[in-house]
Amino acid sequence: MTPGSAPAAASNSPPPIYVEIIRNGSQRWSNTAVGYFLGRRPYYHHVNEYVRSVWPMVREVTTTSNGFFFFQFKTIATMEVIEGGPWLFQGQPIVLQKWEPSMVLRKLQHTQVPVWIKLRHLPVELWTTEALSTVASGIGKPLYPDARTHPCTRLDFARVCIMLDISLKLLRHIVIMVPREDGSESPCKVDVEYEWLPPKCNACMSLGHSSKGCPAKKPRQPPMSVYVQKPVTGPREPMGELEPLAVPRTKAPAPGSGSGSVERERIRARLLCYIMP
Repeated sequence: MTPGSAPAAASNSPPPIYVEIIRNGSQRWSNTAVGYFLGRRPYYHHVNEYVRSVWPMVREVTTTSNGFFFFQFKTIATMEVIEGGPWLFQGQPIVLQKWEPSMVLRKLQHTQVPVWIKLRHLPVELWTTEALSTVASGIGKPLYPDARTHPCTRLDFARVCIMLDISLKLLRHIVIMVPREDGSESPCKVDVEYEWLPPKCNACMSLGHSSKGCPAKKPRQPPMSVYVQKPVTGPREPMGELEPLAVPRTKAPAPGSGSGSVERERIRARLLCYIMP
């Protein structure tokens, strides 16, 4: 708007944001992993030093006031870092996800956490994105497969990251029905292996620590015995006026006897006995 021009009329409709704006703004965060710690949030400079020692390709580490950490990498190695997890910092697991446009920085429920699973004895014709998502949905919410599963460069197992609700019973295997060309179906047992599960506290039902180290469990202290003076029921006697202390007189020492200083010390000691409570 040029100086002196009239402002545009206010409108109730939201201002338009075009795809080009989103695309240009997303370039900065394309190689970024976002995560938060399960448990107490560590200090930023401790996390920064640790991350740069284990992830040499990290470019910048930033954080938010609600406990999220942004790890920006120099290359596309972001996915490699996520797939190399789980990552622990001082015994605390960190939940990592690849940054995506329109990502809402909201921590998951205390019972949900992304974990990697291995699907063994899965037919190779089901090693597609659609089929893997269907099979993994029987265990949790499917997120994405790893870099070696989709091209089928490793056929011992299919590795998929899912959002798992650990408050539910963990499935060790699932049975899927594989359709055939003639219209029939054949059952197939797929074994499920969990690479890592976060520690769960049975006391506060949260993740990130065990029941033994629960911060909500405070040690119980024994009751402290307090002496309470018994109240006086009868009438109290009035206190009389304080009288000055009577200092006994002593005879003056004879000249040259040398006992004057000794006698003065005795008088001082007696005075202190009267004055001190």
